[in-house]
Amino acid sequence: MTKNMFDLTGKLAVVTGAKRGIGKAMAEALAAAGADIIGVSATLEQEGSAVSQAVEALGRSFTARTVDFADRDSVTAFGRELATMDRPVDILVNNAGTIKRAPAAEHADDLWDEVIQVNLSSQFVLTREVGKAMLARGAGKVIFTASLLSFQGGIKVPGYTASKSGIAGLTKALANEWAAHGVTVNAIAPGYIATDNTLDLRNDPDRSQAILERIPAGRWGRSEDLGGATVFLASSASDYVSGIVLPVDGGWLGR
Repeated sequence: MTKNMFDLTGKLAVVTGAKRGIGKAMAEALAAAGADIIGVSATLEQEGSAVSQAVEALGRSFTARTVDFADRDSVTAFGRELATMDRPVDILVNNAGTIKRAPAAEHADDLWDEVIQVNLSSQFVLTREVGKAMLARGAGKVIFTASLLSFQGGIKVPGYTASKSGIAGLTKALANEWAAHGVTVNAIAPGYIATDNTLDLRNDPDRSQAILERIPAGRWGRSEDLGGATVFLASSASDYVSGIVLPVDGGWLGR
């Protein structure tokens, strides 16, 4: 019988930003493929969260952790803890993120600093700490959440665009160093997904219409649309895939 390359049974996945939206959908998809989940968020309930209920309903274990990605020391400590657990982390999904909207000429330093810290610096710190243990074992899967703004400039989100462009570069830099040691590093670039981050856009009739007119699929994406790509990049099906930024965008970039 041919092995199921997408089977994640026995694997442990850490998913940051797992409380809702894309992160929750990623955690559910990984659990459906067989992985146990450590879900991470700055405000994740220790028990009874929607994501924990969804994962446990699929027969997988769920552990909740609260980490503020704006606090580098907390992220560093969490990463070191993960690296020294008895059960190794097989899959790290770096999905935690934030967005601050303001015209560039009015974009305050504190907005810039927070977005860069949460979306880029903390992602590197956590991956560095967990990646050390993966390299020592000679196995691991790292998945970043990039963005369409890893390819484009966006409007009124200079910090977010800079951070997500940085994630695209970081993905390639780590992949160059780690692929030969059994650790693959890739990223998923979600298109315009109906989440909290895009609420302002969806509430703006003109922007919403302009966005929909450009998406060949003809609709806003759903969080669950990211599940298949996540499982692919977390599984042995992608063992020879390294350093890519995979758009899941309804055809936006191909338009």
